[in-house]
Parts: sequence; C-alpha cells; structure tokens
Amino acid sequence: MKILLVYYSMYGHVHAMIKAAAEGAAQVKGAEVSIKRVPETLPDNVLEMMGAAGAKKAQANIPVCAPEDLAAADAVIFGAPTRFGNMCGQMRQFLDSTGGLWAKGALVGKVGGVITSSGTQHGGQESTILSFHTTLLHHGMVIAGLPYSFKGQMGTSELTGCSPYGASTIAGGSGERMPSANELEGARFQGRYIAELAGRLAGTRTA
Repeated sequence: MKILLVYYSMYGHVHAMIKAAAEGAAQVKGAEVSIKRVPETLPDNVLEMMGAAGAKKAQANIPVCAPEDLAAADAVIFGAPTRFGNMCGQMRQFLDSTGGLWAKGALVGKVGGVITSSGTQHGGQESTILSFHTTLLHHGMVIAGLPYSFKGQMGTSELTGCSPYGASTIAGGSGERMPSANELEGARFQGRYIAELAGRLAGTRTA
C-alpha cells in the first residue's frame, strides 16, 4: 500500500506538517510512505528576496513529484500554503499538469486529503482545503479530512490550526510561528487516518 505525500512549502511550515503526516501514515501496517515536492516556479533570486532561500535549500534533497507518481499511489496527501484563500500557484500549476491522469481515470477511487497553512488564524485555511477538494473530486478521489475523533481541534485554550476539513498550521504574518505540537499531532492523525482508509479500500478491491 503506497502513501504519497506531495507538497509545496516556501518557508518550511507545510514541510513540517507533511513530515508529521508521513509519520502518522507510517504507523499503519503495510504502508509504504514517500514524500515529494512539486516543482518550484520562482527563480532563485526572487526566493532570496523573499527570505525563502534557506528553507528551500533545506528541502533540496526531497525528490520532485511527477504526475505519474500520483497514479502509482493508493492515497495522496497534498500540502500547500494558502494564497488569498486558495492553494499556492506552484501547486495549482502542478495539478494543471495532471490532465492526462484525469483522461485515463488514473486517480479514481484513490484516497486524497489536504494539509495547509496560513499567516493568520482566519487567513483562508478552510477555504484553501475546500477549494482544493474540487480538483480531487474531478479526479474521482475519495476525500478524507480530519475527523472530530482528533480532539485537538476541539480545544479553545490555545491558538491552533486544524479543522474537520484537514490539518493546518498558523505561520504568523512573518512566518515566525512554526507548527505547534497540537497541529503536528493533527497532521499525524490525518496521515494515519488516510493510510488506514487506503488499506481498507485496497482490501475491498482485492476481495
């Protein structure tokens, strides 16, 4: 059972959440977990001016995802920061290259979920995930969010991301806030949950 995590992270926040989701997925028996990043569309000098060069360098060893990698997986967890309440352009461009997979129905029946980040508590986390779901539905994927059985999204004692639509983190206006323990645990929960669902579906298909 192959669980693929595909993400874009300019400053490292989504990368940290995706790594936590991978840890959760790896807890499921039989899960083969891999992490890949979508291609960068910004030139190095622009990333330097945006203060993102260090975070991008830290991710340089992570392989770049190709559309056909999605077809080889049983479940795909996507990670992308919000941009004005929607996914970032790098992820959108990657998904726009999957038309060939759509034409073949290559992703039909695979489990899909989304993780995101935003600069502020109400900076578009939920709308980013929900609008992302539209693409997954066009591909015929089975959407999995973050169930309320993850109790960390029920508390009010701390500033935190995560919602029933998917795990999320709040980065702060200058990217100064890295994911909290609760947000990382939400990502682990979602990763484990998606891997478990993929395993159940795989069992149904082979029965």
